[in-house]
Amino acid sequence: MSNSRKKKIVFVAMSGGVDSSVAAALLKKQGYDVVGVHIKCYNIDGCGERDAEDARRVAEQLKIPFYVFDLEKEYKDKVVRYMIDGYKKGITPNPDVMCNKEIKFGLFLKKALELGTNYVATGHYVRLIPRPNSYFYGHHLSLGAKNPTAQRVDPLDVKLFAPPRHALRNNCQFALFSAKDTNKDQSYFLWTLTQDQLKHCLFPIGEYTKPQVRQMAERFGLLTAKKKDSQGICFLGKVKLDDFLAQYIKPKTGQVKLAQGDGSYKVIGEHNGVYFYTIGQRHGLHLGIKNWESGIKNNFKPLYITDKDIKNNTITVAEGDDNQALYQKEIQLIKVNLVNPIIHNSKFVISVFARVRYRQLLAPANLIFASSHDAKLVFDRAQKFIAPGQSAVFYSKAGELLGGGTIV
Repeated sequence: MSNSRKKKIVFVAMSGGVDSSVAAALLKKQGYDVVGVHIKCYNIDGCGERDAEDARRVAEQLKIPFYVFDLEKEYKDKVVRYMIDGYKKGITPNPDVMCNKEIKFGLFLKKALELGTNYVATGHYVRLIPRPNSYFYGHHLSLGAKNPTAQRVDPLDVKLFAPPRHALRNNCQFALFSAKDTNKDQSYFLWTLTQDQLKHCLFPIGEYTKPQVRQMAERFGLLTAKKKDSQGICFLGKVKLDDFLAQYIKPKTGQVKLAQGDGSYKVIGEHNGVYFYTIGQRHGLHLGIKNWESGIKNNFKPLYITDKDIKNNTITVAEGDDNQALYQKEIQLIKVNLVNPIIHNSKFVISVFARVRYRQLLAPANLIFASSHDAKLVFDRAQKFIAPGQSAVFYSKAGELLGGGTIV
């Protein structure tokens, strides 16, 4: 096999869903030597086996090689244990971020490169834009004022353009942009990625909407064309998070306190363990409180968790979704990663648009660095439901993913 041909090999992480199936089909259409790989991870309700079989059958339809990488042990160690330990500490971990960091763009990428591929691809809804190094050094403060993805294709005709040649990619920096389909955009979960990883990555479906992806799946005749999307934490399947955590964290009854306007608190119920709840949570407390003071039916405000006291095992709630106790204007971040590190070298303070939870509307803020990996995010307007352990992710005005950090 010639060296030029080797440079076109791509390992596609095939989950068994429609998105990764179409990603594999598109790359084959573009002329790549596609290898389908199903990553066997930890799964407790049996859906993993069904997904693996769907991935294998799609690979058979596409007439591409297919392999299974057994990373179950590593997934338990790096994702499941991380999640359990996070809840034990009283924070709200984000297993999807950790899965991308440690498994898909960690171990899977490493193993794929060792086996001779130059690229890995996934079905993430995100756009990757290669830019010459000179662009970043000359324009790193403009942060993508013009959307660089002006080139468009007709997904129904499947007339697709291929990413730049490998040689060109080696002389590029890479910008991650939010997906064309804002309802499916997954850039929030990819803030830990680095330039060393991105130069080996392809995201074929980021330029398309979910309906377009399903139309392409039907056009390719893929058996996953109408398969439903998975919901929630992938390894749990239909198992409830509380039921899973109860296997590792012993329930412990504690008080639920309602914040009063004068700064005092009133005990209004009990919970089964502070570890099982998160800041901003509304459902799951089972307090049965409807305007508990006056008892007037159909005239109540929802209760939201505003604070957790791990030491005393108490939860504080506040009434109403406009309660000021739900809001914070400044948050501290650790483990900050910037996709383009040149941005960090340019300014101590960076104007960004940020979100503190998935699908939240972006809000203007200033990112103020204390060190290379610690920063403070100061919003123009206070934001709701700031949960320690979750990710704060920041973008440019044009939708470029600049990076993110973990909330403390």
